[in-house]
Amino acid sequence: MEAARLSPSLAAAAFLARRPPRASPISLRRRLPLLRLFASASGSGGDGRVVALSSAELRKRRGLSSPSAATDSVFGGDEKLRSLRRLFSRPDIAIDAYIVPSQDAHQSEFIAECFMRRAYLTGFTGSAGTAVVTKDKAALWTDGRYFLQAEKELSHEWTLMRSGNHGVPTTSEWLNDVLPSGGRVGIDPFLFSFDAAEELKNAILTKNHELVLIQSMNLIDEIWEDSKPEPPKRPTRVHDIKYAGIDVTSKLSFVRSQLAENGCDAMVISMLDEVAWFLNLRGSDVPHSPVFYSYLIVDVSTATLFVDSNKVPEDVLEHLEKAGVKLKPYEAILLAAKGVKLWLDSSSVNAAIVSAFKSSCDAYKESKGKAGRRVEEKDKTPDGTASLNGELNVMFQASPVTLAKAIKNEAEVEGMKNSHLRDAAALAEFWCWLEEEVCKNVSLTESFLYQYEMLCYGANGAIIHYRPIPESCSSVGSDNLFLLDSGAQYIDGTTDITRTVHFGEPSARQKECFTRVLQGHIALDQAVFPERTPGFVLDVLARSSLWKIGLDYRHGTGHGVGAALNVHEGPQSISYRYGNLTALQKGMIVSNEPGYYEDNSFGIRIENLLLIKELSLANSFGGISYLGFEKLTFVPIQSKLIDPSLLSSSEIDWVNKYHEQVWEKVSPLVSGDARDWLWKNTRPILYKTQ
Repeated sequence: MEAARLSPSLAAAAFLARRPPRASPISLRRRLPLLRLFASASGSGGDGRVVALSSAELRKRRGLSSPSAATDSVFGGDEKLRSLRRLFSRPDIAIDAYIVPSQDAHQSEFIAECFMRRAYLTGFTGSAGTAVVTKDKAALWTDGRYFLQAEKELSHEWTLMRSGNHGVPTTSEWLNDVLPSGGRVGIDPFLFSFDAAEELKNAILTKNHELVLIQSMNLIDEIWEDSKPEPPKRPTRVHDIKYAGIDVTSKLSFVRSQLAENGCDAMVISMLDEVAWFLNLRGSDVPHSPVFYSYLIVDVSTATLFVDSNKVPEDVLEHLEKAGVKLKPYEAILLAAKGVKLWLDSSSVNAAIVSAFKSSCDAYKESKGKAGRRVEEKDKTPDGTASLNGELNVMFQASPVTLAKAIKNEAEVEGMKNSHLRDAAALAEFWCWLEEEVCKNVSLTESFLYQYEMLCYGANGAIIHYRPIPESCSSVGSDNLFLLDSGAQYIDGTTDITRTVHFGEPSARQKECFTRVLQGHIALDQAVFPERTPGFVLDVLARSSLWKIGLDYRHGTGHGVGAALNVHEGPQSISYRYGNLTALQKGMIVSNEPGYYEDNSFGIRIENLLLIKELSLANSFGGISYLGFEKLTFVPIQSKLIDPSLLSSSEIDWVNKYHEQVWEKVSPLVSGDARDWLWKNTRPILYKTQ
């Protein structure tokens, strides 16, 4: 715990504290920003329809300046689009449009720099978005978290499409509208899941367009050329069993039993966090996520890891050999399976792998003189999610590893609890230092602080995934709200926390909005619900207090979190998007992060992580279990932003009890000024006067 007792006298002291215990050789790896905003800035047609506007028009309407020529030249100005379009006419390509998604070959949310193709082409640096380029048009789709950011970052060549807004077409609808019938739409099949590629193919087929899988090259890489960053090459490491909780042999037995039950011969695991969790390994190929680029195939008797062998040091090789896992080159995944029935998760495995497997099946059948089975109703599972597809001898069904990873074992839960306490101590150091610096009128810019944390000040807080730029960022002061979205990777756990504070005197409007966000946070924290309840059922609890005065937020309320793994993980979520029917289960970890974002003014969010636990209640209607939440995050919620007159007595009790727990758990880990700060910020708030 010494790492949490660093002097706050140095600017980076609190951040340096956020690392594993001193005895650990593993350095802290920080992650990219989490959620940050969605402020609608759509244009409106004369008939009241929402219409897409170019970035130049959006900036004009908002009074924003256009990106500089230097920005255009670095971030996707004319020359990049011209170079890309020149490739369209090559005989071996011959396409009319090209789609550039955000993902890598593993459908990762956060990716290595060398795979940030969409950001390179467009200049838009948000983590979610899809670019589509035709011979004379360029458009970018992103969700509500990034509307304002995209407006600022896109050049005049691009049209911003606000996904989810009324009247805004999908990528396929737009292509069907702007391309003449019979067009050819190109994609890199490594960057699309099989499901996404099939959906796109069927959608554009309505206008007789053809989906062209350009597997031999990525067109963005072709124009990126020598300036493209090198692929990551850092070594992997063994994730100790005292943190992992379950050994690789047991996980292999689990998957093989699933294969036998479903009549399959082998399973392809392509999600990076699933490979890392399954093999009890960690890496550093992706910034702020402890994963490494690889695939894993498990069959009834063997297991093969497809990875760059230069990333596998001797101790990791010994660890894998002990579990019976063989190594093959990363690229060999396309040649891996022949003549077997594969289990594939079509929502995550890329279309290139499915295409290669189909080719190998065709070659195998030809060599054996056998005909392939075709899809019939009898081949489907009762829920209709798995079937044979055409000539493919494959079962499409969700990976069993996804759910197994999401339900934490005892060792993982212990690690998450311990890491959150160290994290809380480090944050106490940070907040103590920052508050003192602001009070002394020390000039601190968002850009300076961002190298340690995800933050934004004042109007920038309305941008959910805000990333400060040194030339245009704000200085932190005492006249507006300051939002800090912080997270760290520890050897035994992953943290994710957001706090909103005011270093001066908040306005009545800010206090009301903050208090209503807090009420939603409390309501979700106190929820009791029957087992098999999907997360979307609980989402209303976090929004109800805001709805009462006509306010809302356009992001989900909660996401899953990995144990010393990805800060965003599935399959569970708490969101207004009711398509995710995954039940919340004992052992899962979710975030609780309602917010409110007032365009060009301020942003508010309060985020804790919660462990789902089984409750012992007086009754058990229907003989089922009832679940609730246990807090993992213990950092004060600023009392000066709370309007007690809006809170019920039980809500005030919740705040006071929470702060009592924060003091009891965190005060032994800090000393000096940080301990004094913690004491001051955990004092009870008074009950409202009658």
